[in-house]
Amino acid sequence: MANVLAAIPVPSSHVIVTDYPKLALLLLAVGSFSVARFAFKTIFVLLQTFMLPGKNLKKYGAGKGAWAVVTGASEGIGREYALQLAQKGFNVVVSARNAAALASLVTEIESKTVNGKKVQAKAVTMDFSKLEYTTQWNNLESELAGLDIGVLINNAGKSYQYPEDFHATNNKDMEDIVTINVASLVKLTKMILPGMVERKRGLIINMGSFSGVSVASPMLSTYAGTKAFLSSFTGSLAEEVKGKGIDVECVNTYFVVSNMSKIRKPNALIPTPKAFVRSVLAKISLPCGALWTKRPGVVTPYWSHALLDYVMNVIGWNMAYVRYTHALHKDIRRRALRKLEREAKKQ
Repeated sequence: MANVLAAIPVPSSHVIVTDYPKLALLLLAVGSFSVARFAFKTIFVLLQTFMLPGKNLKKYGAGKGAWAVVTGASEGIGREYALQLAQKGFNVVVSARNAAALASLVTEIESKTVNGKKVQAKAVTMDFSKLEYTTQWNNLESELAGLDIGVLINNAGKSYQYPEDFHATNNKDMEDIVTINVASLVKLTKMILPGMVERKRGLIINMGSFSGVSVASPMLSTYAGTKAFLSSFTGSLAEEVKGKGIDVECVNTYFVVSNMSKIRKPNALIPTPKAFVRSVLAKISLPCGALWTKRPGVVTPYWSHALLDYVMNVIGWNMAYVRYTHALHKDIRRRALRKLEREAKKQ
């Protein structure tokens, strides 16, 4: 085979230019277009990530008596959304399982004054893994009835305690992940969206993840699958309601300091919840690192996440990321099991 290929004459670049001017012109045009397209896209990603502001939250009723609803608000990213939206002038409904943490958060929010106006807040205790608990869902609907809801933050979510092969995972954990990350999110969105459509304004933020949105994630298969659903759901819904004054986006997220990630120290790639939420609210409607990556509705606003997402899509080689992720998760599982063994010996 090598001898056959060696026998095939390959014209030099000089011969192509002189003997095949039209072919040379075509190749030049294609190459120039590819380079220009890459440069154009890169410039816009950098502009959106580092310079351009997103939509003003006043479009959704900030400072005008509107409410924001935040799920999973007892800690971490959800708590930070509630605090920063209150600071922007929204009244806030916070929801999670931890009633004590929610009560403390409500007290903190109601102590704030924005532009001379007191901010209102209310807590609704919810276990989003219990889709069949009609009493709690009816109570939530009752608490939200009559409110001018301008923003919905679907932040409540569940992942694995540590990475694990699907066949060995706990059935209850898998059911809870699907219920919380998908079924309850869809149910709550359906509860709130009609009011936004009627008022012709609204913002829905769904919290995505690089696991599922950017790359398949072995040993987090159910979690990644729910985030892949969320990406598709968001893109579909965003197209449905974009002419009705409503924006819907799936925030693609790498690691953030939180109890879910089990990471305690921030670095350039792993921001604190405060820094992360600030970037999300500052870049509403700008895809940033997800720009023109064939994922409608997906945004990657935090600067280092944006650059990482963009580079991954430019380079391609998706299976290389999958295999790297698989190896990383194997190592995380190994260390988690060792920690559990040490703790068991202490008891």
